[in-house]
Amino acid sequence: MAKLAPTRLAGTIAATALCVAAAAEASAQDRGLVLNEQLNLGDVISGQRLNVVNVSDNVAVSNAAMGNALSGGAEGRAADIRSTQDMQGAAVADTSLTLRGDTGYVNSVTQARGNYLAASAVNTGIDVDAGQNLDGDVTARTRIEETGARLNYGGHVSADAIGNTVALGASGTGDQRGAITGRADQNSTGQIYAENEARFTYAPAPAVFTSHASANAVQATSTPNSHQDLSVSQNASGAGVTAWTGVWAGNAWDIAARSRAASNQAAFYNQGGALLVDVDQQNSAQVLSRTELSSYDFGAAYSTAEAVGNEVHAGNNDIYVRIDNTQMNTGGVTASAGFTGQNGYDAYVGANAAGNAVTGFACSTCGGDLNVRNSQTNAGDVRATATATVNGWGRNVVAGANAVGNTATFYVARPGN
Repeated sequence: MAKLAPTRLAGTIAATALCVAAAAEASAQDRGLVLNEQLNLGDVISGQRLNVVNVSDNVAVSNAAMGNALSGGAEGRAADIRSTQDMQGAAVADTSLTLRGDTGYVNSVTQARGNYLAASAVNTGIDVDAGQNLDGDVTARTRIEETGARLNYGGHVSADAIGNTVALGASGTGDQRGAITGRADQNSTGQIYAENEARFTYAPAPAVFTSHASANAVQATSTPNSHQDLSVSQNASGAGVTAWTGVWAGNAWDIAARSRAASNQAAFYNQGGALLVDVDQQNSAQVLSRTELSSYDFGAAYSTAEAVGNEVHAGNNDIYVRIDNTQMNTGGVTASAGFTGQNGYDAYVGANAAGNAVTGFACSTCGGDLNVRNSQTNAGDVRATATATVNGWGRNVVAGANAVGNTATFYVARPGN
């Protein structure tokens, strides 16, 4: 048995890389029990500043700030996890890159999280009872300053801000099954903000810039010979959930700018057993996803923005799926994507916004049995805007915008399709 004493922190925590208010790990020998209580009253701040000239190889930056964290696993014997996490302060991760001259591949990851719980089960089961509350703001920000930089090998730059996170996994072999059961309750009243801005002169290789903001997120993944039976409750009522990506380039051969904002997210994937999920999502926060991409000369340019108030994915490559889904959105949801170029070839711009969205599927060749009870109510404004401007000449310009109050898709599919 593993037992953790309550953890309480007050004040401001500052670090140059990863800031974790409290973390614990547990591995079950018999049937383990983990009791966890975490309270963070102060701010958690993580900053990275990079100033380089003519780097021929890679430029790699990892920057994270986290309020409360719990991670654990069980192998061969079952475990019970009872966790309460409360984040009252702000979590801020800020990355600034000053790149001069010729630069190799740029890989920058910036993450800010309020509460985080991760648990896994191998050849056994875990039962989770998790409560997460966030009252502070969560901010992830990354910038590449305008210095005439040439990103000769392209790169991938991301900024992710997530209020509450529960990540669960299970796997089984032979007659030893994996299982994920229990419940997760998440509440977020803080402001969630992810920003990714980049300015540079030249990128002759693929370059991708992304931002992602989410108030509450639950993901459960179980591989063959496993099953899930989970209940999830998510409530987001903060001032806003915002993802912003802005990229300005002189000449980019293959460039992508993406933003995604979702107040409540729940995703469940299973193989080799039943999938039973009960989800209740409530959102009253304003959700905004905005992307602006500009390149004077361009080869292929992609600008996309996605925004959703409540979102559920539940899929099983086995016989039985039961989904009980309730979604209520009263917050405004806006997705805006734009591209501006002078001369080039192909520009693609897309914006998608939804108040409530759910997708469920089961395996057709297994004799799939899909059972759904779905209730969706949207009372917020939903907007999607896509704008493409080519001032000189171009080959293809493709733009699309989709806005929907409620969307539900259920199907029985072949594995891999």
